[in-house]
Amino acid sequence: MEVIRAKRAGACYGVQRALDMADEVIADGSRAYTLGPLIHNPQVVADLAARGAEAVDSVEEIRWERAADADAPAEGAATAAGDAPAVVIRSHGVTPQVLAAVEDRGFTVVDATCPHVSRAQHAAAELAAEGCRVIVVGEAGHPEVEGLRAWAEEAGGKVDVVAAPEEIPEGLYDPVGVVAQTTQRRENLEAVVAALREAGLEPIVKNTICSATRQRQEAAADLASAVDAMVVIGGRNSSNTTRLAEVCALTCPRTFHIESTDELDPEAFADCRRVGVTAGASTPENQIAAVEAFLRAL
Repeated sequence: MEVIRAKRAGACYGVQRALDMADEVIADGSRAYTLGPLIHNPQVVADLAARGAEAVDSVEEIRWERAADADAPAEGAATAAGDAPAVVIRSHGVTPQVLAAVEDRGFTVVDATCPHVSRAQHAAAELAAEGCRVIVVGEAGHPEVEGLRAWAEEAGGKVDVVAAPEEIPEGLYDPVGVVAQTTQRRENLEAVVAALREAGLEPIVKNTICSATRQRQEAAADLASAVDAMVVIGGRNSSNTTRLAEVCALTCPRTFHIESTDELDPEAFADCRRVGVTAGASTPENQIAAVEAFLRAL
């Protein structure tokens, strides 16, 4: 059985940058925390925790007693004294309020926000500052999207999050600005913009979709049309990986979205001559290599 990797697959620049920054923090044994999972990959998050970078849901969960200050921060999951622990801002970014809370509590801030996400945050804030009603094309509740919403609201804007044209609220009037979650499909952004124009609006569009997402989707689609089965590797909580699996399934119904080799059933590939492999932008090389080795051994 031939195992073929997509031409573009695996950890993107922003993810690798975040991992490198976290590794640098914990390399000397320093205490560190990430606000939420650093990236949407459960295996990576577990590994970081084992090596000293614990994921917490909020700043309040980190308790640190200043060596020269008897007043400790709010009760939380961790207690220590002396040098301030490092708080790594995850690749999806955080709201301005959370960033301010980290700084106010005296923690060492390591901002691993993906540069593409930072660009989208600034775009949303700029549109809001210019008086636009801001439309965020993305998944409501996703940490990156909530960050985009918060940065626009911080700049004084009113924000709507829409996942599809049918979710566009009624009664909009110019000026309207549009930004997109960095992992959205370009077609989805274009559909929302087209619907706004059909409603008589002239939206100001900031295309904040990351090229890495598009490249992985195009490479996966090309490969999926030429193989008997596709394996898509990455966290189920990763929106870009989930979307990658959806793209593959359009042309290759036998598509498997997995997080590790434990989920692969050898019988599912018994009649396959060619199997394609791709991975989301939050999937490191070692996880891809492990899946390829498993498949080649069948």
